[in-house]
Amino acid sequence: MQIGEAAERVGLSIRTIRHYEDAGLVVPSARSEGGFRLYTEPDLDRLRVIKRMKPLGFTLEEMRDLLRLLDDLTTTDGDARAALLDRLALFHTAAQSRVHALRQQLAMAEGFARQIQEQIDLHNR
Repeated sequence: MQIGEAAERVGLSIRTIRHYEDAGLVVPSARSEGGFRLYTEPDLDRLRVIKRMKPLGFTLEEMRDLLRLLDDLTTTDGDARAALLDRLALFHTAAQSRVHALRQQLAMAEGFARQIQEQIDLHNR
């Protein structure tokens, strides 16, 4: 599929997908005769991983590292695979930690919103 359809299916802008391509995170699987980028379902899966990492504050380098790790897991076995799984577990721990921090921020923001609502209610009496 072309970049417009890929963007729509993943929920990213065309500009964002091009940025991720420039950063080396995702490369279109092919190009049409007219030079249009062509994406496959595995390309969309990579974009979905990136999209999920972004709100957790992972850097482009961390995203690149995780994507490389996931690629390597499909072709590696034995002790090397165990080492890759250990690294993947570190990403999982980092993601959980960042989710926890976001939950704390959300709780603080909700408390602030309640406080403002209380002030509105107080002054509307």
